[in-house]
Amino acid sequence: MIAAVSDNLGVRPWTSAQLHVPVDACPGGMMSQQPVLLPYDDPAFVADPFPLYRQLREDGPVRRAVIAGGLDAWLVTRYEDGLAALSDPRLSSDVRDASDPRLIAQLPEFERESMMSNMLRSDPPDHTRLRRLVSKAFTARRVADLRPRVQEITDRLLDAVLPAGRAELVADFALPLPVTVISELLGIPVDDRHDFQRWTDTMIVRGERMPDPAVVNEAWQRMRAYVTTHLETKRARPGDDLLSALISAHDEEQRLNHDELIAMTFLLLVAGYITTVNLIGGGIAALLADPGQLTLLRERPELLPHAIEEFLRYDGPVNPGIARFAREDVEIAGVTVPRGATVLVASAIADRDPARFAEPDRLDITRQDNGHLAFGHGIHYCLGAPLARLEGQIAIGTALRRLPGLALAVPPAELSWRPGGLRGPVRLPVTFTPAHRAG
Repeated sequence: MIAAVSDNLGVRPWTSAQLHVPVDACPGGMMSQQPVLLPYDDPAFVADPFPLYRQLREDGPVRRAVIAGGLDAWLVTRYEDGLAALSDPRLSSDVRDASDPRLIAQLPEFERESMMSNMLRSDPPDHTRLRRLVSKAFTARRVADLRPRVQEITDRLLDAVLPAGRAELVADFALPLPVTVISELLGIPVDDRHDFQRWTDTMIVRGERMPDPAVVNEAWQRMRAYVTTHLETKRARPGDDLLSALISAHDEEQRLNHDELIAMTFLLLVAGYITTVNLIGGGIAALLADPGQLTLLRERPELLPHAIEEFLRYDGPVNPGIARFAREDVEIAGVTVPRGATVLVASAIADRDPARFAEPDRLDITRQDNGHLAFGHGIHYCLGAPLARLEGQIAIGTALRRLPGLALAVPPAELSWRPGGLRGPVRLPVTFTPAHRAG
C-alpha cells in the first residue's frame, strides 16, 4: 500500500521527565492545554490507545502533542476537520516548510540527501508529475489483473503451514505476501527480498527507544546502494515492470532526475508492503478478538469488501495519523495553528468520531457508510489503495476459508503491538485444524 510511510509522524515514547514538559490533569479528567504526551512507554496504551484517543477528541478538535524528538505537533482529532485539513493547500507535505529545523535534522543523513524527492514529501507541481508517472500501475483494472497471482501466492503460503495446525501469521503469511507482490511488480529478484525487508525494518519500524542514528544511517546506505545497483541492472536488461518504465522516464523522457528515481524506487519498495502487512495482521487480530464478527464473515463471505474497510477504520495501519506543515497561519476548528507548525491529522482518532460514525468503537463488518481516512484524502490519497484492498480481501478471505478453527494461540492481552506510527501486531500466533496442502 503506497500510504503515508514517510508522510507519517508517529508519536515516540518520550517521558515528561525526559522532555521537561508538564502534563497536568484538570478536574473531571480533562487534559490541560500543555502538550499531551502519548504514553508509548506504557504497554497498556500501545495495546489499546483508543480510550485516550477518545478523551483527546472530547477535549477539543485541535490539541498540541509531543511527537518524535520532543517536537510539538497540533493534533487534529475530529473527522470533518481532518477531512478538510488533508485537502487544504495551506498545509504542505514538504517537511522543509516546517519551522523547527530538528524535523529535518533528525532524519537519517541519506534521507536528507535524496528521499526528500519522493512524492509523499512533495507538493504540486512536482507531486503531480511524480504521481502521474506511477499511477497507471495502480489503476483498479491493472490491480484486478493481479488477482490470480495474489491468490496463488496466498495459497502457497498457507500450504506451508496447514499440516502443522499452528502458525505465526505475521512472519508466515501477512508479511511475505505483500513483500512478494510488490517485489514482482518492481522486478526485484527473489534472493534480494529479505535484505531490503531487513533494512526497511531498521529504518522505519520503531520500538520503545529512538534507534541509534548510526545504525539507521548504515541501513540507508545499504538500501541506497542496493537500489542504485538494481536500477543499473534494470537499465541494462529492462523488463515489463514498473522500474523499467521509471528508468525510461529518467533516461529518455527526462521526467525524473536521479534523486527522484532513487526516492521513487525506495518509496515503492517500502510503502508497497509495510502498511499492508499491518492491515492483514490487524484485520485478522480484530476478527479473532470478536467471535461474533468472525462467525458472520465466515457465513457471509460477500461481506469481505465491507470488512476490509471496517478494519481500516476501526484499527488501521497508520496510527495516529498523517503529518502536514503549515505554510501560513491556518485556522482549524477555531484554533489558529501558526506558520511552520507540524499538523498531525489523527486519522486513527477521527475514524472513531461519533459525529461521523455510529457506534464508532464497535467493529461492524456490515457498516455501509464507511468513508474512513485511513488512506488519506485529497491529492495524496493512497495511490496503492486498490492493491491494498485486493491483498487484504484475498489474504483474510482465504485464511478464513482454509484455516478451520482459526483461533489465537495466546490470550488477546498477550499480543504485542507496534508502538507508534505504523500500527499492527508484531506477532500473531494462531492455531487451527491441521489439513493437507491443496492439490
